[in-house]
Amino acid sequence: MAEKLGIHNTVLSRIESGEKKGVDFHLISKVADLFDVSTDYLHGRTDNPTPFWRQASVRETPVPFLDIDGLTEEELVEIKRHIEFIKWKSRQSETQEDN
Repeated sequence: MAEKLGIHNTVLSRIESGEKKGVDFHLISKVADLFDVSTDYLHGRTDNPTPFWRQASVRETPVPFLDIDGLTEEELVEIKRHIEFIKWKSRQSETQEDN
């Protein structure tokens, strides 16, 4: 698994044991992609493991202010990933403010 994630075995071991705290968002995304689950599922925020980009097409549930005409499905998935990253950053900021 460490090889697929592009990290050293000792880093993975430290993460698994809880010794390493604050795992990087990009690494969490890689784990989610590897197991084909959502990052929210890995964080325990949902019981639904299905990644958000597979739950419904963006074209089926467009955001009113977002002009998506002419974008490919891949571009729409990328937009959704950016939105999820921004939401994740916001949650991290809230967590840091609470501490």
